[in-house]
Amino acid sequence: MAKIILKIEGMTCSACSNHVEKYLSKQKGIIDVSVNLVLGQALIYYEDNITLKDLEKYINDSGYKYAGIYDELEETKKDNSLIYLIILGIILAIFMFLNMHFMTFTMAMVSFLLSLIYLFYGCDILIKGFKNLFLKAPNMDSLVTLGVTVSFIYSLVNLILLKLGHDINHNLYFESVCMIIYFLKLGRYIDKNSKEKTKEALKELVQVTPSSAILKKGHEEIEVTIDEVQVNDILIVKPGMKVAVDGQIIEGSAHFDESFITGEARPVKKSVNDNIMAGSINYDGIVLYKALKIGVKSTISEMIHLVLEASNSKPPISRLADKVSSYFVPSILIIALLTFITYLIKGFSFNIALIHLVTVLVVACPCALGLATPLAIVVALGTAAKHRLLIKSSETLEIAAHLDTIIFDKTGTLTYGKLRVSKIYNYSSYKQDDLLNLVANLESNSTHPIAKAFSTYKHEDLKIKDYQELAGIGLSAKINGKQYYLGNAKILKNIANPYKTDADNLTLNGNSIIYVVENQKIIGLIGIKDIIRKDAKKTIKDIKNAGLQVFMLTGDNENTAQRISEELDIDNVLANVMPKDKTEFIKDLQKKGHTVAMVGDGINDAPALTTADIGMSLQGSTDIATNTANVIITGDKLTPIVTFLNLSHKTLRNIKQNLFWAFFYNILMIPLAMGLFKNWGLEISPMFASMAMMLSSLCVVFNALRLKK
Repeated sequence: MAKIILKIEGMTCSACSNHVEKYLSKQKGIIDVSVNLVLGQALIYYEDNITLKDLEKYINDSGYKYAGIYDELEETKKDNSLIYLIILGIILAIFMFLNMHFMTFTMAMVSFLLSLIYLFYGCDILIKGFKNLFLKAPNMDSLVTLGVTVSFIYSLVNLILLKLGHDINHNLYFESVCMIIYFLKLGRYIDKNSKEKTKEALKELVQVTPSSAILKKGHEEIEVTIDEVQVNDILIVKPGMKVAVDGQIIEGSAHFDESFITGEARPVKKSVNDNIMAGSINYDGIVLYKALKIGVKSTISEMIHLVLEASNSKPPISRLADKVSSYFVPSILIIALLTFITYLIKGFSFNIALIHLVTVLVVACPCALGLATPLAIVVALGTAAKHRLLIKSSETLEIAAHLDTIIFDKTGTLTYGKLRVSKIYNYSSYKQDDLLNLVANLESNSTHPIAKAFSTYKHEDLKIKDYQELAGIGLSAKINGKQYYLGNAKILKNIANPYKTDADNLTLNGNSIIYVVENQKIIGLIGIKDIIRKDAKKTIKDIKNAGLQVFMLTGDNENTAQRISEELDIDNVLANVMPKDKTEFIKDLQKKGHTVAMVGDGINDAPALTTADIGMSLQGSTDIATNTANVIITGDKLTPIVTFLNLSHKTLRNIKQNLFWAFFYNILMIPLAMGLFKNWGLEISPMFASMAMMLSSLCVVFNALRLKK
């Protein structure tokens, strides 16, 4: 099975996207399809024997235009629609003014000629409208096309009669034809620009990567384009430059700014064997690295495609709008025809019956209904990406709004998952930074896991002599003629220890202890442990304040788990649990009716992440797409979890608001268009109908854009 995201042109309402989706789903070799109206894309899963040519043919046969494979690097073409709209708007305003004061055959001819200009400008709408009628898949364009065509033909007949000397009682609707096309085009221009704004987060991600790289060939340095880079090529990144592709450092070290993906403002020290990401900025060193992931396999591309795939998926709530839209257009055609016939039966003139038919067709265009769900989803996912949240499915947003329980893994989730310096007792004349630099230099030759806790504290290279590993104890070395020892309490043989109280305090707080000895004298005491994330306590508090219950599940011992839970104010704790125990615990909660989210590191917690209604993973590495989680937090903080919960509630509420206003608009406007309230003085014309149609769509668009805040 393969998947691809293709661009489709010509879709204007949910009836369009529904038709394309249904048509493609019926084609041989297509496994699954999800069409996104807002982005103009189709996410297609298909069998390996299907070619791109086959997919292109299927899309074109559906009545819409295949526009190529989605390319995040493709530039947006300049749109001159606004200039045309302004010019036509001025002409229309002058024409309407003259038409109010003069009504002669000459003015009627001017109206006719002007309407031809507008028909030419709106020919794309008319062509698509008729095409979809012939395909038995009527959509918004079909409604407008019928209304405009009937009005134009009827007016043209009356114009001929006027020329022949008949009294037509001013029954010319060229003006309405112009107004309908003008407001529809204006609405689509505003709508198109609003949709473009929803893609800003993706464009920002694309722009972080450079267009070229420095390739090292022997002793030469050659500047090449990104497209020329191959896997395993050796590249160079110098201070001030951006990393060209994802890779692994093979020589040198430097501090890198990865804030574009991790959200961490402080530069991160990277050295040999560390991975670096395309787009990160080298601050202070010359680094050679091997290219590992290029093109669509890079971290940035994976992020973009995760967001796009989520945008193309559909939450359960969208099924309501899709189902209604599939019946809506045919129903409106029937209502318009019945309205027309009813007025004729009641003895009204053909002219009056025609006005109501056209008004019903124009006012009922389901554009707002089609935009209600997908636009809110796209805006929400773009907003999530800006807040370091990658959501793999739009359905996840809807489920999250119903969460009542969140379960956290401890190691690597509530804690950093790596040994870090938690407490320093400095008994020397050294400044603390200098003491840590000294220890970092001594540990730099060690392969012990504890040594990694000091790698970021090295800011100056010191000349080390007589380095020696002391098995089970620590290490020894000389610097500037002074003898140093680092290690546990066993290293203090024949050395006085006046700092036992400090050592006991560190032990009580779960630390491993490193003694720093200079010339037989203790000059420092350093506590090492897997420390709690800085924002963990606030995140837990905010989640509890939102009304959710919080659990911590860990394979660690009871004492450590209890200490962590007390510090974070977590009431529900299970210690000494295996991965399968976490899964069973989640299943038990679900059987009791709870909707559960699991937050883990995406590796040991994979079964639990899959079992939970929503799996969330903190993932700072480059293997983003391999996670089993539904939501990936790309930074080193837990606070985006709260953002995710808030966003899910607001998105669901926004979709419901959009659907309400879209339905309310049609429920209100269609009876008015039919003339059911004309005895009360409530009636609308085709011109007002076209304005109301545009305003209803803009109401949905602007409401969805509020999610960006």
